[in-house]
Amino acid sequence: MSENVLKINTFGELKSSGYSRTLIKDELRTNLIKKLSTKEKIFKEIIGFDETVIPDIQRAILSRHNIILLGLRGQAKTKIARLMVNLLDEYIPIVKGSELNDDPFAPVSQFARELLVEQGDDTRIDWLHYSQRYTEKLATPDVSIADLIGDVDPIKAASLKLHYSDERVIHFGLIPRSHRCIFVINELPDLQARIQVALFNILQESDVQIRGFKIRLPLDMQFIFTANPEDYTNRGAIVTPLKDRLESQILTHYPKSISIAKQITRQEARLHEEQKILVDVPELAENLIEQIAFEARKSEYVDPKSGVSARLTITAYENLVSSAERRAILCGEEKTVVRISDFWGVVSAITGKIELVYEGELEGPAKVAQYLIGKSIRTLFPNYFPDPEKHRRNPQTSPFKSIIEWFGQGNELDILNDCSQSEYIKTLEKIPGLKKIVDRFQSNSKPEHRYLHMEYILHGLAEFSFLSKNQLERGLQFKDLISSMLPLSDEEDKDPFLDEERVN
Repeated sequence: MSENVLKINTFGELKSSGYSRTLIKDELRTNLIKKLSTKEKIFKEIIGFDETVIPDIQRAILSRHNIILLGLRGQAKTKIARLMVNLLDEYIPIVKGSELNDDPFAPVSQFARELLVEQGDDTRIDWLHYSQRYTEKLATPDVSIADLIGDVDPIKAASLKLHYSDERVIHFGLIPRSHRCIFVINELPDLQARIQVALFNILQESDVQIRGFKIRLPLDMQFIFTANPEDYTNRGAIVTPLKDRLESQILTHYPKSISIAKQITRQEARLHEEQKILVDVPELAENLIEQIAFEARKSEYVDPKSGVSARLTITAYENLVSSAERRAILCGEEKTVVRISDFWGVVSAITGKIELVYEGELEGPAKVAQYLIGKSIRTLFPNYFPDPEKHRRNPQTSPFKSIIEWFGQGNELDILNDCSQSEYIKTLEKIPGLKKIVDRFQSNSKPEHRYLHMEYILHGLAEFSFLSKNQLERGLQFKDLISSMLPLSDEEDKDPFLDEERVN
């Protein structure tokens, strides 16, 4: 089909081929119907919206509506818009040399109209691929009418000796140049009200006003807008007439389960092939990464109006793998498994992805990030091991009794961030009964993942306040909770080295 089409070079050949003009909304509708009839998955890269957002989008396309996608950041709004080009025809004909993608059967620019009158069936034809029929603009307060609609070019007017009202002296903006294309404006409420009015005029009347000169351009476009629901519903954020002309308003959402969230992260994370070979990421680690985002979305420290983007878990996952990779390289190891201690390497990925409320700002971004990691460890702990809280009143029945008693005898355990696998194993095996608990409750886990689960028990007991966990310069220290809260003994107070250390 495409090879035969590309052989057509003139308007006369195009008419002889039987080609018929189709408006873009009809084009999208026709191709959608074909794909629905054959059960073809249309938005293959969009995960978690099969029963919610995608059916709404399909209904809007069938209704030939302009669309606004309402959702917090990181909810795949732009990705959905970009994938809609897959519903366009592979190629469409345009008048060669046209700025506005003129359809030879219905030209809108003066250039194309005059050329067709002059050359008739000999008018040259170009073919526009569907990948070139997409325009995207981020709305910012400095976006002008000239950017979107166009402006008079005084140099062109002077050189051609034409009046400013002549269409030939106009430098067209993004919207006219996107004739017969999908046009996307992200964060619509950020546009100034006067720009929104201009959009309303185009949607309603196909009128383009430039410097007071009214030009009639029957533009054929599919408009898609995106916005934050909070901005969209505020009075004055979007002018009422424009809001009224956006026929389908579709709400997006974050993943509703960890399993869906993991699919998104696996798809979007950009890992080097070397990392995939070197670093083994157990399911527990993947679940913890996703749980961080779930905790952030309901945290009292994080602004719910801003949202927590799916990019948080994607970048956190990449940093987690890189932390393990860095450790393995430093230790000269050819293979490694992610550890819980590697999670402190994802703090920098979290802090840049969350907007804090006042209470969060008081705590500080890094502390909030560590708090979210800790909350994730606590939330998921009962999915892997018995809930320690159920044995608080009767510690003798706790499966963790031997571990807590070992620390209660004054023992401490340091897990360094960059220690080798042999040192890591040796450190964890010091604790009596720790490996037996993993063998008992995680018997199906791979042998190489057992030590991750052993470390996870320590972190879990710390989060449930059965152990103390302190940050060291190069890692973490676990010790008995009560002893860590007691003041120094008299003998320690008399230690001149300690006194000197306190002064310093």
